[in-house]
This record gives sequence, structure tokens and C-alpha cells, in this order.
Amino acid sequence: MTLNPLEQRGIPLDRQIRSWRELNVEPIDPDRCDPYTRCRIITMNGIEVEAALFSHHFARHCPDPEVRRLLAEVRYVEQQQQKAVNWLLPGLASVLETTIAYEQVAVDLTAWVARSEPDPALRQAYRFGVLEDFDHLFRYANLYEMIEHRKAEAIVGQLTEVMPGRPTELHHRHPADNVRAPYDRATAQPLSKLHALTVLSAEQQTMNFYMNVGPQYMEPIARQLYQEIALVEEEHVTHYESLLDPGETWWEQLVTHEYNECYLYHSFMEQETDPKVKAVWELHLNMELEHLRIACDLMRRHDGRDPQEILAPELPAPLTFEPNKEYVRDLLATEIDLTTLGTGYVRDAHERFQGMQERIHGGEEPPSERVMAQHADLFGRAYRSQPGDRSDTASRVRGRHV
Repeated sequence: MTLNPLEQRGIPLDRQIRSWRELNVEPIDPDRCDPYTRCRIITMNGIEVEAALFSHHFARHCPDPEVRRLLAEVRYVEQQQQKAVNWLLPGLASVLETTIAYEQVAVDLTAWVARSEPDPALRQAYRFGVLEDFDHLFRYANLYEMIEHRKAEAIVGQLTEVMPGRPTELHHRHPADNVRAPYDRATAQPLSKLHALTVLSAEQQTMNFYMNVGPQYMEPIARQLYQEIALVEEEHVTHYESLLDPGETWWEQLVTHEYNECYLYHSFMEQETDPKVKAVWELHLNMELEHLRIACDLMRRHDGRDPQEILAPELPAPLTFEPNKEYVRDLLATEIDLTTLGTGYVRDAHERFQGMQERIHGGEEPPSERVMAQHADLFGRAYRSQPGDRSDTASRVRGRHV
């Protein structure tokens, strides 16, 4: 089903405020839900958080009081949407269970985007990042078995494999080497802009989540692992936000944000298997169509351009959560030993990378390695959920970078 959101009218803004009763959504059952329903919820929470944060930053730079009032009205609705979406997650799930779901999002969302991205440079940026999220899933899964004595396949199902990726200890790069070259706003395809904003929003929400939940644990190894991976998420947000063209105007960015929300709510509505969650996606899509109309009107009035100059005339093919096992295995076989230098990628360690490794590790094993050692002491082997054993691959990569 194709949809041109520029030709649709949604729910009028003055009818979008919901009461507490309407916001009191029924959460999913963590033991019976489709793992990808949980992934869609986590993704849309990140998208709505980005929408609210962007609107706040825009308001702080906007001198027009009328525009600031309109941004505030739309932003309040976006905040209600974020509450409804995030509150679909159940209180029954532990922080670590939600963390593993966050990493499943990072793996299968980024892998799908990499497979679908038309621009080779952007595609490489996503290919690079997915192998690091893949390893984070592996480390947290082993922590989960240690602390909660459960296995990660109860959360991710058989949809996403759990095994080593690029070792987390090698993710710590000099900050200057996390900045990529941006796309060109004048020539980039509309789909590329949606991809960049989507992955950035998801990684930003993961960074924010780990920044806040990490110190809630009493176990020292859990606190330390969250601290380490939260710093890698900072690197990932820098990596993905640098893909955006800084020359895009505030109005252009506003329209892209609203269009992207329409795209994702429509995508997820098309594939959702849970009727009550699907109803939320449909309702929010009809709200976002009006937000997009308002943003387009602001762009015409204040930027002097027609939004059709920068937007696709129809929504792209739906963004889909689906298994990416073979794709990730291919990346493990060909790109696991990459690191970054400047805006590019290299296979061998370099002076700046080695200097950062020495500074941050201080000659000791990082938490991501110590959690594996402690897990081996308890269980005699690493936890993984996949055919075969790839631990030798990770060892070879580690040897290349020391």
C-alpha cells in the first residue's frame, strides 16, 4: 500500500490531546509477545524522544514567538505519544531484559538499513556499526545468564543470533575518528536522510537509556559493563549524527523529522501482529500527518521553499524488522577487523587508536572481557545462541589490534 503523506489530512491538532485514561495503554506480555513487536516499540520510543529533543533545541534558537508556541503545541502531543509508546513496555521486564531488546533493535534495525541504503558511504557506516551492537548483545546476554539465570533467546527468540561480534574492547577509538563525512543535502536521496535520522534516533535513545540505568545495579560487573558500553554508544551517536548535512535548515530538519515519523508509524502499522499495539501505530500516524502538514506550512512561510523539493512523493517501502542472520554472518567474515581513521575505515591499528586503547584500558582488561571471564568461571563456557563457534575469529581480531 503506497501513501503520499503530503496529500493526507490527519487529526486536527486541537483534537490530539489525550486524557490520562486514553494514555493508560495496556502493556505487552513479555513472555508471549512477538520479539519484533517489542523492537518496534523501542524504536518508536527513540524516534519520539528525538522529536521532542529536536523541537526543544529548535525553540531555543527560534526568535519568532508564534512559531515557538506552535512548536510547543506539537511537542506536547509528541510527548504524549512517547509516553503511550514507551509505556507499552511491561514493568515485569527487568532492566537487563529491556537492554537485550535494545541491542536486538540495534542489530536488526541497522542491518536492515544497511541492506536498503542506496548510498555506498552511508551503507558502510551502518555496516561498521552493526558489528559492534552485535557484540554488545553478546556481552549483555552473558551478563543476563550470570545475574538472572535466564537465557537471552527467551527475549530475542530465534530471530537474532547471539555470538561474538567485533570485540567491545576494540570499540574505544579516539573521538576524532568517530566523525564521518556527511551526506550532501542537495544530492542525497530522501530515503538516505530517513535512514540516517532513524538509526541516529535509535542509538541516541540507547545511549540515554544506559546513561541512566547503569548505576541502578548493585553487582559491580554489571555497573562496569553498562559504563563501558554507554561510552561506546556515545561513539555511535557521534558516528551517526555526523552523517547528517549540517547545512540543512531548521525548517528542513523539522519537515524531515515529521515525515520520518509518518514513514515509521506507517511501516510498523503494516507489519504489526499485536492488535492493540497496531491501533497505537495507526492513531499516531494520523496525528503525525497533521504534524507534517504544519511543518510543511512553516517551511513554505519561513524557508521560502516547497517541502516537495526534499521529500519523496510517496513513502518508501516499509522499514521491516526481520532476521538478518546471513547478512551479519557475511559482515563477520569480511569486516570484523575494521576500525576507523579520520572519516574512513582501516584494518590495522594506528597510533591514535593504540593511544586511546592504552589510555582507557590502563593496562587492564575492560568490563566487557571480565564479564566473559566471570561467566566462564560460573558456567565453563560462554553463552551463545547460534550454530558453530566463532570465538577464534574474535581472538584473531584482538591480536591484529594489539
